[in-house]
Amino acid sequence: MKQAVIIYGAGGFAREVAWLAEEAGYEVLCFVDDDLKNQGKTLNGIPIASLEEAAKKAQIAKMVIAVGNPQVREHLAQKAEAMGLSFGTIIHPNVRMSKWVEIGEGTIITAGNILTTNIRIGKHVHINLDCTVGHDALLDDFTTLAPGVHVSGWVYLGKRVYIGTGAVIINGTSQQPLTIGNDVVVGAGAVVTKPVPAGLTVVGVPAKPLRK
Repeated sequence: MKQAVIIYGAGGFAREVAWLAEEAGYEVLCFVDDDLKNQGKTLNGIPIASLEEAAKKAQIAKMVIAVGNPQVREHLAQKAEAMGLSFGTIIHPNVRMSKWVEIGEGTIITAGNILTTNIRIGKHVHINLDCTVGHDALLDDFTTLAPGVHVSGWVYLGKRVYIGTGAVIINGTSQQPLTIGNDVVVGAGAVVTKPVPAGLTVVGVPAKPLRK
């Protein structure tokens, strides 16, 4: 019997996660959308439910949250947990990684990724298509890697970090890891060569703070 999963979200990434779940051998019971006008409809043949309706299935299915914005994802996780739902982890079967990778609940790792060794991944992390994560990296809770991101060794990403499509984070060292603080946004295609303090948005090559 297939394991069952509930997907919180009903946008483009949620549809991709539904495909991912099916590829990984899960049965998708429903999407969850807080927008009343979408509830009761179907999306790619899968029903869209309210959070309250999904909570009734908490005994038979785990939830993953397919919303790219880290801050919104954290908020939705708190809502779902308060409703009694617990969280699963979905990893595409073609992901390549060593046995020395720790992965927190709620994390989604899509197709084409390579994770090497001694990596720690927190809760509700998203690693989108075709990313690489090097040795001794840390991706803390609710962090998002958009497609094609490359995280080198000895890089620490804080909570709710968003790394845009095609960005590159160069390596730190065991004595001085390259640290990106909580709530940082790294723009698409940026190359991060030095630590980034919490809360900044950085863009460009090399990445620099975005001027207001």
